Amino acid sequence: MIAKVVIIINNNTKIKYFLLTLLITFFIISIITIYSASSFSSKQVLSKQVIWYLIGFGLIIITTKFSCKKILDISTILYIFINILLFLLLIFGTKVNGSKCWFTIPKLGSFQPSEFAKIILILINTKVFYIFNKKHPQKNFFSDVKLFLIIMIITLIPSILTFLEPDTGMVIIYFLISFIMLFIFGIRKSIFFIVIILAMLFVFSFLYFYFNYENTFINVFGTSFFYRIDRLLDWSSNNGMQLTNAMAAIKSAGLFGFGIGNTPIYIPEAHTDFIFSVYTSNFGLIGTIILITLLLSFDLALFKLAKDTNDKNYRFIITGFLAMIMYQQIQNISMNIGLLPITGITLPFISYGGSSLISYMIGIAIILNYDKNMCKVNNSYDCKRLPNDIKL
Repeated sequence: MIAKVVIIINNNTKIKYFLLTLLITFFIISIITIYSASSFSSKQVLSKQVIWYLIGFGLIIITTKFSCKKILDISTILYIFINILLFLLLIFGTKVNGSKCWFTIPKLGSFQPSEFAKIILILINTKVFYIFNKKHPQKNFFSDVKLFLIIMIITLIPSILTFLEPDTGMVIIYFLISFIMLFIFGIRKSIFFIVIILAMLFVFSFLYFYFNYENTFINVFGTSFFYRIDRLLDWSSNNGMQLTNAMAAIKSAGLFGFGIGNTPIYIPEAHTDFIFSVYTSNFGLIGTIILITLLLSFDLALFKLAKDTNDKNYRFIITGFLAMIMYQQIQNISMNIGLLPITGITLPFISYGGSSLISYMIGIAIILNYDKNMCKVNNSYDCKRLPNDIKL
């Protein structure tokens, strides 16, 4: 048993060093690509991205001083705090492109609370699962329904506040995180089946109302929401300059691209939403294959950590983080090539953004540091029996 535990921890340590290596690689790719995109945006974004990355690596080092038990213990406070921020954002937030998603901090830039809400949602869900397991050692259908409703209420509060900003893409991420974590927790599949049926009925009724009672729909939900739905449903025929230019840049790149700093076509939001198009334009098909391989390697490493651990808390945290990262990767790349609607979702670790990057680095910091505090969380391993065998 001791040997098995030591092998698992040694393997996990190798994976974590691999993840750190990939993070450094993403840092280099991000800086190079943002440099290429800086001709379409402010020159300051490059230096700011360097600073955000350095802060992120600093957070990884600092987090080693804190036990994950303490982080989970304060997750309720963090959850209440982030919802207060999301509420205040609707009143005091800075309006950009019709959305109040940011607080403006003089001389420092903007701060987007919803980015941190994703990480906090993962933590509070994990805490709820842990408490629920202790109170309901023998699970049944009704206990699973109870847990499902609790998690949905927890998810719904920040979702409503974020939807009002409006930021529909972030709301999708919230629910995806919670659904995937519930699935990994192991609640009955029949509950998911019932929810899917009810969701389909709701969507059908909603769209029927939208298409057949347009004026009433606008009176109930407002003109802004009507046009948000219209853009979402009709995205493929109303591409706009963003998608048109992004796809032109990708198609013209060839095998090896135009080189660093040589993006021949103007791309709006080049350093954020459409950074994948800039990267592909610079490095072509070969470079794109390399980037996607690196992203998949990062995801598989996280999956390996979740699969090998015996600690359920750790598995829930990694699963929630992985669901968030993978969705954003798929959504961002797909909207750059016209397969999915444009929702303002950035490419994790590559796109410019202080709030998003710092939130990802906090998530990675918790994941990389977790096994050093396993015994303090829920006695997954017997620390007293393995003082000399476990080397981290």
